[in-house]
Amino acid sequence: MKEYRSVFSVGRMAGVLDVSPSGFYAWLRRRESLRRQERQRFDRDVRAAFAESKGRYGSDKIAREMTKRGYRRNRKRVADSMRRQGLRSKVCRKFRVKTTDSNHGLAISPNLLNRQFAVDRPDQAWVTDITYLPSRVGWLYLTVFIDLYSRLVVGWCLSTSLSHEAVVTALQRAIWKRRPPVGLMVHSDRGVQFCCRDFRAVLGQHRFIQSMSRRGNCWDNAVAESFFRTLKTELIYHIDLIDEMHAQSVLFEYLESFYNRKRLHSTLGYVSPADFETEKPAKVA
Repeated sequence: MKEYRSVFSVGRMAGVLDVSPSGFYAWLRRRESLRRQERQRFDRDVRAAFAESKGRYGSDKIAREMTKRGYRRNRKRVADSMRRQGLRSKVCRKFRVKTTDSNHGLAISPNLLNRQFAVDRPDQAWVTDITYLPSRVGWLYLTVFIDLYSRLVVGWCLSTSLSHEAVVTALQRAIWKRRPPVGLMVHSDRGVQFCCRDFRAVLGQHRFIQSMSRRGNCWDNAVAESFFRTLKTELIYHIDLIDEMHAQSVLFEYLESFYNRKRLHSTLGYVSPADFETEKPAKVA
């Protein structure tokens, strides 16, 4: 009857089918109500998944999260729900501060990594870099070390200057946390912080292998560059950092609680770095 209402009157169809028009309208209202309730439930779950990501996920990742709540993965349905509710993922702004000083006379290591960003076991290769973070008290600088196997941030340090001490501290924290084996490759750009004697001394002490990008070639360290873009898109551009202490707290929550343990990573098949290391056994070399 619903399908043919544009052709025949409800009264005529009700007479032929021996049903009451009021019963048909009651059924129609009830069906629409159930559909509306289902849509409200779906919207509520989409909104909850969006909130749990703190507004960082778009429709694709929200759709993947919805499968954990018992729904079929349907990106279009999620996108429609997000649009209906005015939910928009955080977007990136472009702004650069130079953090790499490669105009120095210190020794340069060859590019041994050579853009081989896929490795088959943890602590086989780490990449590192430094980025700026704006705050009310001036620029802050973040150094990170990332394991190429799982994209896990294994060590990091925040500083108010571009001195090499913060880089060494971040490396030592990563070593303490991971206990990597002899032969670990550590890749960076040609910044003075990575060429200095103190940084090289830590590498030598643990018998790590140093690798460096070619001059002025950001693609040679693309994983670190991509991580910083994600960090700024999802966090830094949307928060007013007051000072170093505030930044430490914000970064700890993002890096240790969200990024390492919860954030779905497309390169890893949409699992978090921590889950990837737990769920996928490493190949034995």
